[in-house]
Amino acid sequence: MEAGKSLSGSKYECLLFDMDDTLYPLSSGINISCRRNIEDYMRHQLNIEESQVPRMCLDLYKEYGTTMAGLKAIGYEFDNDEFHAHAHGKLPYDLLKPDPVLKNLLLSMPQRKIIFTNSDKAHVAQVLGRLGLEDCFHDVICFETLNPLSKPAKFGDETETRNAEEDPTFKKQKIICKPLIQAFEASILMMNIDPKKMIFFDDSVRNVASAKAVGLHTVIVGRSTLVPGADYALTSLHNIREAIPEIWETGEDYSELRINSSAVETVVLA
Repeated sequence: MEAGKSLSGSKYECLLFDMDDTLYPLSSGINISCRRNIEDYMRHQLNIEESQVPRMCLDLYKEYGTTMAGLKAIGYEFDNDEFHAHAHGKLPYDLLKPDPVLKNLLLSMPQRKIIFTNSDKAHVAQVLGRLGLEDCFHDVICFETLNPLSKPAKFGDETETRNAEEDPTFKKQKIICKPLIQAFEASILMMNIDPKKMIFFDDSVRNVASAKAVGLHTVIVGRSTLVPGADYALTSLHNIREAIPEIWETGEDYSELRINSSAVETVVLA
């Protein structure tokens, strides 16, 4: 099946997945390690008073979607790649193990599957590789996709674009990330799919609420009860077939579906 091909009789044409704490559990410890790395960057690279860092880190995350977006919004200037390298470069990725159960579930789904994360492309490649899921997604929408250093091309377009520093007409903008409605609207536009035919999986209550606001079907992951804006609740993606069987109800046989192994390379091209 070609990516994005219309599925006759299917309720969904596209499955949109958050990555961190969604494809793997919060209990892995990656989240805590990442927060510590960000706080370390704030102390040593931005020279923020140590006693203020933990609260400031959390407050910015709550108000702007990510601490990085918040730091930029209140006037701190730093290199995006440097920040991501510090936040993710020292993460204990060895805590993430291959998940063959999830891999088999994802490969059995006939719809187009896309990662939608606030993280950078290098982190995405690391996580998907460690989980053994690099062959399971058609495309990736990540930090670089929504915040390009050059004028954005069409989704999946490999054509090179001019660097922002070389083009005076390209204006620096605020960081676009979940849970901003703008991030969801931009992603829907790039994917060119009716939001009513999409279902979104995320562990964040705020992200789920934003997804519902733009018309997506929604699933809160990591919880057993519904939250505002959620249509379904899953303690783990491993339970997806029992909770949302209509994903497989297409009226067609896609039991031999396979995704090109170069899918993860979309991250680099985004």
